[in-house]
Amino acid sequence: MNRVDWTRDELVAYILLFAANSDFKENNRERNSILSKVDVYTFQEIHDEFDNDNDYQGIQKILSSLKQHNYDKNDVDLLLSDIKTLFFSDGDFNINEQIMLQCLNRLFKAM
Repeated sequence: MNRVDWTRDELVAYILLFAANSDFKENNRERNSILSKVDVYTFQEIHDEFDNDNDYQGIQKILSSLKQHNYDKNDVDLLLSDIKTLFFSDGDFNINEQIMLQCLNRLFKAM
């Protein structure tokens, strides 16, 4: 895989989009939650890229970019907190979202 050359904001946008789509739908509250972290231009650019990736490509890009930006335990904890906020933004923390949070937690902390 080629190196992903995202900014930190682009990485956050991608991860939050990845999480928001864990239940196969992305609603306005989730979009607004993501837009509270990144600007509209970044959101749209990353959304277009996200739409063209499969899950494997997405995970590989996320892991590569986390390493590139030298995310440490505190950075990962903040990221997981943002993901939790996203999941609760629509008032429904469903089983797919719970599983996604557990998977991302394990994935990020295994780096």
